[in-house]
Amino acid sequence: MVATSSGRDGWSSRTGFVLAAVGAAVGLGNLVRFPAEAAANGGGAFVLFYIFCILLIGLPIMLSETLIGRHGQASATESVKKMAAESKASSAWTSLAGLGVLSAFMILAFYCVIGGWVLYYIGIFVSDLFQSGVTGGALVGMTPDDIKAIFPGLLENGGLMAGLDAVFILVTVYFVARGVSGGIEVASVWLMPAFFVLLLGITIYGAFGGAFSEAVTYLFTVDFSKLTGPVMLAAIGQAFFSLSLGVAGMMTYGSYVGRDVNLAKTSTMISFADTSVALIAGLCIFPIVFAAGLSSEGGLGLMFDVLPHAFQSMPAGSLIGLAFFVMVGFAALTSSVSLMEVPTAWAMGKFGLSRHKAAGIVASLALVLGIASAYSFNAISGFHPLGFIPLFEGQGVFDALDSVTAKLFMPIGALLTAIFVGWVADRRLIDSENGLTGGLHQFWRFLVRWLCPLALTAILIVGIFPSVLGG
Repeated sequence: MVATSSGRDGWSSRTGFVLAAVGAAVGLGNLVRFPAEAAANGGGAFVLFYIFCILLIGLPIMLSETLIGRHGQASATESVKKMAAESKASSAWTSLAGLGVLSAFMILAFYCVIGGWVLYYIGIFVSDLFQSGVTGGALVGMTPDDIKAIFPGLLENGGLMAGLDAVFILVTVYFVARGVSGGIEVASVWLMPAFFVLLLGITIYGAFGGAFSEAVTYLFTVDFSKLTGPVMLAAIGQAFFSLSLGVAGMMTYGSYVGRDVNLAKTSTMISFADTSVALIAGLCIFPIVFAAGLSSEGGLGLMFDVLPHAFQSMPAGSLIGLAFFVMVGFAALTSSVSLMEVPTAWAMGKFGLSRHKAAGIVASLALVLGIASAYSFNAISGFHPLGFIPLFEGQGVFDALDSVTAKLFMPIGALLTAIFVGWVADRRLIDSENGLTGGLHQFWRFLVRWLCPLALTAILIVGIFPSVLGG
């Protein structure tokens, strides 16, 4: 165990922290959402503006969250409470972290359901590999309609999804219960390098065996005429969600960081790695899709419908398919670990629980909500918990959890963080933690005080009133 200055368990090294934070940020949004968003919103122009948003919005908010946690050396809520007290500000600012903790828990509940779907497809491709061999195509003997029916068939089986959800949560709680250096960091140190190896390996395979040039043209041809207001807001939103901001994750992970770590440098490394994954993911997925002559349909349909079909016609398709879903599983697991750690750390600080007990309680509650999410696709599909609110009308448990966190809680939490750090917290406390000096410090402060709040307000308004963009 490696202790922080407060005596709590902490990261054993800066590398461990960076890998854990990258694991927290890298998830399904990088692997599926970004390529689809880029392709649908102007290709290279969108990509360039997205990188611009990462630098000017995502990175400043990430550094803000991390420095709050490192200064407080406690759970997210206690860290904000400490900084507010030392800044002679109202303790009500603690609510910004509380909203993040709640968001992390709600996302954990439905995210583990998706993790269960990934486990299901890993099982399919393991079985397929034994049947078709290493060199054969995937899902031999199945028609396109058979493959297309796999995912809807899974969604109709609430019991199976609930069981897979339970397995994924058990794996997640195993690492969280073992502590920061002995569990979370161990998972990240092993899984993230393996993730990058698989990602690069599949990308190289696609470069030689797929329609690589077509994918490059599709994703990165710059057409600034397509960079409209809605497209720019989409890039801002993607940059924000890609880094998993607004869920108190970086506050929590930052609280385990030692005083010898430069937060500005490590936040930049994390943002760079996360953005690189998003860019490479497009070059990993689309060559395979285009080589099979399939649609570049975005979202979960791309992962669970289009890609399995594409693997069928590929040499070594069963092996590549298995490698792909294992890679996705690694990304999903490191993200779920970070999501579970946020409410676990809060429960430990709030109620004085042991880590094992706090993690067990969080996992149990998330499983209950996850089971409800799983059955919202079938047995209780007619139950719309927030149907009385027009924004969430017609949404089941799974979709409601997703919408509430993405459209409301996360943007509000990040917006309050920017206001708190930029306008409320004692400047001397901020200056002592952020690792910036001179002009860079002044520029970062300008971004946090002005640009970030404006951008996050735009994300919030569009989320609540989609008709603003014609949605």
